[in-house]
Amino acid sequence: MPPLEKQPFTYTMKATRTLLGFDIGGTKSAAILGESAGDTVRILDRESFPTAPEPQTVLHQLAETAQAMLSELNLSPDAVGISCGGPLDSRRGLVLSPPNLPAWDAIPVTQFFAKTFGVPAFLQNDANACALAEWRWGAGRGTSNMVFLTFGTGMGAGLILDGKLYSGTNDNAGEVGHIRMAEDGPTGYGKAGSFEGFCSGGGIVRLAHMNGFTAESAHQVFNAAAAGDAAALQSIKAAATQLGRGLALLIDLLNPERIVIGSIFARQREALWPIAGEVLRAEALTLAQSVCMVVPAKLGEQVGDYAALSVATLAFQKSS
Repeated sequence: MPPLEKQPFTYTMKATRTLLGFDIGGTKSAAILGESAGDTVRILDRESFPTAPEPQTVLHQLAETAQAMLSELNLSPDAVGISCGGPLDSRRGLVLSPPNLPAWDAIPVTQFFAKTFGVPAFLQNDANACALAEWRWGAGRGTSNMVFLTFGTGMGAGLILDGKLYSGTNDNAGEVGHIRMAEDGPTGYGKAGSFEGFCSGGGIVRLAHMNGFTAESAHQVFNAAAAGDAAALQSIKAAATQLGRGLALLIDLLNPERIVIGSIFARQREALWPIAGEVLRAEALTLAQSVCMVVPAKLGEQVGDYAALSVATLAFQKSS
């Protein structure tokens, strides 16, 4: 894969680095081998496989896969990055029984990979990792204050504040999906009327059901809305309205330069933004919104791969 187009960027590294990334998910896990130089990155190799029930099996599969990639290209890693759904303890490198990985109870993933490869290893939740990737190599390049919103299976956020990742006191910063946007509405993040309830794939499906339209995926709801179905249109309008309100809240609270939104928004911007943008302009403080751009994510379907690699770059940030 050729390097991404070069743009002005605040984060630099002095030499070419070999990065290992591990993306651990409930259904699939992947090992990614990458190379970074300055403000560019390229993926050299990637391999994924179904996530086995036992954590140790998955860790050994990832390590063996990565070692085969390194051997084939005669490379040695400079750092390892791990991206995984939360909850987790990034400081101690522990995965703490995420909903989609219930058997992963206090699993010391960074210790395992640091010992296996003999280099620093770092762990971040997937929203934070995606924020890092979009900030370093995607739609957030050149900013000091950026918010990344997942808007996919769920709604989460990764925060770049004053030029560095902000994860909070115990890795719970950015859990915007839990914010209640309305007294009643579809349930997301265990809360009716939450931001995730209105602005996520599953939430949009539940919203459509509440409006009398039967759908199995958000994609079906958007297609039906485009064809003029009244219930589907009502559902998309509600989701877009709450997206605009959520964006206004983030802009007023954090005063970012850019909000980068992935997944569903990136694919369905034309359906969502006219309403969301209008609500945002009516809700947010004028001065704060005047300096903030809302843009779709740039890294597309490979954002998970770049996310894992971006966590590895924390090794050089911490040592600089």
